[in-house]
Amino acid sequence: MNYADRWLLPDGVEEILPSQAMAVENTRRRLLNVFTTWGYELVIPPMVEFTESLLIGVGNDLDLLTLKVTDQLSGRTMGIRSDITPQIARMDAHSFSRPSNSRLCYAGHVVHAKPKTPLATRTPIQVGVELFGEAGLEADIEVICLLLESLVVTEVSEPTLDLGHVGIYRALAEVAGLSKAQEAAFFELLQIKAMSDIQAWVAANVDDGDIARWLLALPSLSGDASILAKAQEQLADAPAEVLAAIDELSAVAALIAERYPQVNAYYDLSELRGYHYHTGIVFAAFSDGFGDSIANGGRYDHIGEVFGRARAATGFAINLTALMSQLPHFEKTKGIYAPASEDSQQWQAIRLLREQGETVVCGLSHLPPEKDIPCDRQLVLDNGQYHVKPFDYASAD
Repeated sequence: MNYADRWLLPDGVEEILPSQAMAVENTRRRLLNVFTTWGYELVIPPMVEFTESLLIGVGNDLDLLTLKVTDQLSGRTMGIRSDITPQIARMDAHSFSRPSNSRLCYAGHVVHAKPKTPLATRTPIQVGVELFGEAGLEADIEVICLLLESLVVTEVSEPTLDLGHVGIYRALAEVAGLSKAQEAAFFELLQIKAMSDIQAWVAANVDDGDIARWLLALPSLSGDASILAKAQEQLADAPAEVLAAIDELSAVAALIAERYPQVNAYYDLSELRGYHYHTGIVFAAFSDGFGDSIANGGRYDHIGEVFGRARAATGFAINLTALMSQLPHFEKTKGIYAPASEDSQQWQAIRLLREQGETVVCGLSHLPPEKDIPCDRQLVLDNGQYHVKPFDYASAD
């Protein structure tokens, strides 16, 4: 190991320096305060858990993202969390039992074994909410509105909300009788919207003309809220589950337009983000000038079953680290410089100033203060009393 290796961080792992750290922390506090005013209670799950509980019931996606380590006490495999949502579901199912709804919120780092995208950090900070116990559309509307309120509070630039519903594809795949392999293959084609490949695949794998027409319609059903009326027309003879899902999206569209007219809402019926995990409405938030999503969420009703308590659930997570580039750098609070002294009267004056919310930086020796200390005032002894006066480096020297 050479000298440089001692301070190099792993690829995709980053530190947050003072110029941004307080901006991130202030934003985290603002978000948690908003969540609290909506009735969400803060929980703090552990950074590591046994993989049997951390990864059960969440599919292969999170398994590939999770770093595994061996617990030296038990010899069992533990995972460093790559997502906090499964932990919150476990807590709702086992740590405390409520017959009514549970509204929980959280904030903390997660660790990804590999970056989700080439330039993504592997140690993002997640801030989010989960609502358990309500299967109705009211719960989906609440968490979507809370996400939009969060974008307002964090002053996200020109936010866009991307909405879809995995129930549409699931219902069509079921009526088409697609095997797991066929379902996965068509899923991949839909994500890249390769129309020529989609047409060729449908021609080779689907014999029923109506089902083929429904599947071929999916990639083109994306746009503003008007696309939902087009979907109802083109899929009018599709299974009832499909039409019910479109109705749910239409209800959400109407409320977003009424409550958050400044948000650009985009609807995509072939959007299957989190398909292996979610069961209903899915959504993501984007910001102008940032290529990847800054928040993701949706309904995931079956996750609690593996913990012995099946509960309807919906929620979202904001990638606070992704927001860093859009947060204003924190302006240091200008403080008061107190020269090094053993005077007990000075110490009492310092304590009083700090109780009043002032920042007081104490000198650590009798040397002159450094020029970059964040102080614009100084504590000086004048006629036997300590007073705060404008900072003068010349006099301090």
